Amino acid sequence: MNKKGIEENTSSPAFDILEGLQKPQKSISSKYLYDRKGSKLFEQITQLEVYYPFRCEKEILVNNISEITACIPPHSVIIELGSGNSRKMRLLLDHLPQLAGYIPVDISKEYLADIEKQLSADYPDLFVKAVCADYTRPFQLPATERDFKYYIIFYPGSTIGNFEPDEARSFLKQMSRFLVTGGGFLIGVDLKKDPAIIEAAYNDEKGLTAAFNKNLLTRLNRELNADFNPDLFRHKAFYNSAEGRVEMHLESTGEQVVEVNGTKITFAKNETIHTENSYKYGLQEFEELVSPWFSVQNVWLDKNEYFSVQYLVKE
Repeated sequence: MNKKGIEENTSSPAFDILEGLQKPQKSISSKYLYDRKGSKLFEQITQLEVYYPFRCEKEILVNNISEITACIPPHSVIIELGSGNSRKMRLLLDHLPQLAGYIPVDISKEYLADIEKQLSADYPDLFVKAVCADYTRPFQLPATERDFKYYIIFYPGSTIGNFEPDEARSFLKQMSRFLVTGGGFLIGVDLKKDPAIIEAAYNDEKGLTAAFNKNLLTRLNRELNADFNPDLFRHKAFYNSAEGRVEMHLESTGEQVVEVNGTKITFAKNETIHTENSYKYGLQEFEELVSPWFSVQNVWLDKNEYFSVQYLVKE
């Protein structure tokens, strides 16, 4: 991603998107949902009562903040992946006076610049350096102003669930390389529960999730010279119990042909673009997932046990 938008080469987002649109099951990675407007829409979604992950994770962080911050060694640098508006990070910052630095990492450059400016003003004594990067691919960390011993990775929001299990393992392995032995990984993990509760969170009555999903088409129109008509697609989200995941799709309401960066893409009626997965885990299941690189040191749950925040330590 850059100021010009989405460029095309064999390792670029444009190539990735076109490749996905030409598969038997059309798909686009969920990371492309988060342009500036998409990021703002998602922040609105998190405020909905029906969207339990944000509410439950905040409950856990607020009710257990002393225990959580006690896990983080003094003079550490926290790397937040997919930082968004850094709202949850502020809870930690207010209880970590000896933190050596904070590095928010996000794919939305304009949104990230706004947040970095706000944080630097609100925490003038803290080293804050934003990194615009796709954190699912290798990226470099900036030099810090102070000496420190540990990087601590903060990955809230259950975003780990957007990865296929094999992708999640590759991601965890990649992230472990930033850490020395004893370094930590504070992560939000959505738990398996009544499918009706899960599905309601992805099909809000206000239509914010639908707008968030369909904004992807508007972005492709803007950045890839596409000619999608968002009104000819509908938002579709459901819990796939066999796979243990929510699937989010954009479903074509009829037969149509769309041009994307000079390539014609044909849609049959009811054919979908698969835009997101959100895997839900059991506690033992997640512990097994991370075990090659991390041990689970602490687990905190909300009152309904819908969600968990876990502190992992590199082996």
